[in-house]
Formats: sequence, structure tokens, C-alpha cells
Amino acid sequence: MTEFLYGHWPVMEALRANRRPLEGLLLAERAEERGAIGEIVMMARARDVPVKRVPVGILDDLASTGNHQSTVLRAGPYPYVDVEAILHSATQRGEKPFILLLDLLKDPQNVGALMRVAEAVGIHGVIMQERRSVAVVPSVVSASSGAVEHLQVAQVTNLVSTMKDLKKEDIWMAGLDLGPNLLPINRTNLDMALGLVLGSEGEGMRRLVRETCDLLLTLPMRGRIASLNVATVGSIALYTAWQARDWQGWNAAADQRARD
Repeated sequence: MTEFLYGHWPVMEALRANRRPLEGLLLAERAEERGAIGEIVMMARARDVPVKRVPVGILDDLASTGNHQSTVLRAGPYPYVDVEAILHSATQRGEKPFILLLDLLKDPQNVGALMRVAEAVGIHGVIMQERRSVAVVPSVVSASSGAVEHLQVAQVTNLVSTMKDLKKEDIWMAGLDLGPNLLPINRTNLDMALGLVLGSEGEGMRRLVRETCDLLLTLPMRGRIASLNVATVGSIALYTAWQARDWQGWNAAADQRARD
């Protein structure tokens, strides 16, 4: 099934990752081939992706309400992986598994923001339930600024069953929650084989998901508000977990960026 990715960074990262079938790059008729657009066109031609000029109204329609910035990439479906591929990635990198699990999140903006941070901290993969949650659709790619194109994302039939399977691999399930008698995240050693579990917007984790967690963590707060947005909570938790690993992989990632 063809998808239409829109905006400079999502299009650029999809071209850079080169994990999907790339069918064609559409540019607005009057868009100048300089700056980000010039770089996108060069990458497309280097990958033998056809480049076509079209009226801007066509791009408006393809991007729906999204900001296409005069560029739309016609591409194949998102390349999901299986859970075993995520675990293999950790083994290849010689690291303890570091996985993000999303329990029925539905807002593309939240999921995209989490994907962007997950990629930034070098997570091995993201797991989400196939039904009743948002998939990696173009709006998620846009919200992640294209970061999801570099991530390994698995869709599973039953999140609880997957969590139980991961626990058999000695991976601890740590859920982020609200309420009394929960462990503050800053007082918990997260330097372990870890699956961070985030519940949906407004409802949080489902009962069975919560009961399957080994740890229930919370973010300490001293202000007047009662809770934080799930993308904010998840972002803080992801960086906290990476910090617990002593910023593992930081130097290698910096070296790679310098080579790029």
C-alpha cells in the first residue's frame, strides 16, 4: 500500500534510511532546488527515485492537514519487524535490551514525539499492539521528524503476552504510572535489561498490562498540576534510563555523526 510522507525531515530521513520501497518524489512546481529541498532532490536522484513537479494543490491534498513544505514522497508501507529482530539488535550491539512498549496510544503527535526521543537515546526497538492503537502512519512519521524511519518497530497481537515472553528473557518490565506508593524514577536503578511501558492518553496502562509489570514507577512532581503528557513522561523516562546506563554508546554515535 502506497503512503505519502510529507515535510523536509520526514522525506529526507526516509530517503536516508532507505528501508521502504521509494516510488517517487513530488515537488511543488515553484519550489527552488536549494537548501533542504536541494539535498532531498540529490538524495532521491542518487537512489534512482523519480522526481516530478506537480501543482501545490496536489501536495496539499496528499498531505491532508500536514505541512508538506513543498515535498511529498510516495513510498511503500512502513517496514515493521518482529520482536526477535529487536532482541537481536541488542545482542549485535553488545548491550542489555532497552525497549519501549506502548499500550494503546492513539495520538499520532504523542507517538511521533516518543519515537523521536526513542531514536535519540539509541533504543533497540519499540513494541505496540496492532489493534486499537495508532500505527506508523505518515502523521506519526511527521511528528517524529522522520526518526521512526531509523527505528525497529514491532506490532504484536497481544501486548501482555509479549511482555510475559520478554520477562522470560530476563527483561524487566517497568511501567510509568500515577498514584501513591509508587517508586520515584530517580530512586530506581534502571541499568538493567529493560522494557519501559507507557499507557494511553488519559486512561494510562490497562489493568493486565499494569499487573504484568515488574516495577511501577512515577515521576516526582512538586507543582500544582496532577500529571504530565504521556510524551513528556516517556521522554524523561527514556533519558533517565539511558543515563542509568552511563550514556552508553554516546561516543560511538558522536563519531558516526561526524563521519556523516
